[in-house]
Amino acid sequence: MKKGIVLGLLLFLAFSISSFGVHKFYMAIYQINYAPEKKMLQVTSRIFVDDLDRALEKKHNKKFFLGTDKETVESIDLLKKYLNENFTIKINGQSKSINFLSKEMDGDVLVCYSNVKDISKINTIEIYNSILIDCFAEQQNIIHVTAFDTKKSFLFTESSTKQVLKY
Repeated sequence: MKKGIVLGLLLFLAFSISSFGVHKFYMAIYQINYAPEKKMLQVTSRIFVDDLDRALEKKHNKKFFLGTDKETVESIDLLKKYLNENFTIKINGQSKSINFLSKEMDGDVLVCYSNVKDISKINTIEIYNSILIDCFAEQQNIIHVTAFDTKKSFLFTESSTKQVLKY
């Protein structure tokens, strides 16, 4: 009888906690590597595709199907434009063009590969990242930067969308 009451209370507690609803976790991860021999930054972005679809749908008032058979050339162009508007890099105070190279799906994550060319010397790297933050206030973007044999990590949120690294 005692075990039944304890088990009942535990089940009640578990259902009570879960009844408050599931809160979606909004997270994207970016890796930036400096390759001095190639004079470039190599950028890998890992973003949940359903969140990216929703952000683009909200901005353009149309359905997006990134990473599926229904994906269109126009949707890729709008994706590139969105990424360029919301993710920028300045080297030594000068804005640099980020070249979108390719993308692939990894489960439910869209992995995008980009680079920034013609970087011979780095004193500072300024990174601006507001990807998905305009659509989801809870969005968090983690960026790992590896340069000169050191790795630095930063968290970008609604209140912090820019970081400057000094070398």
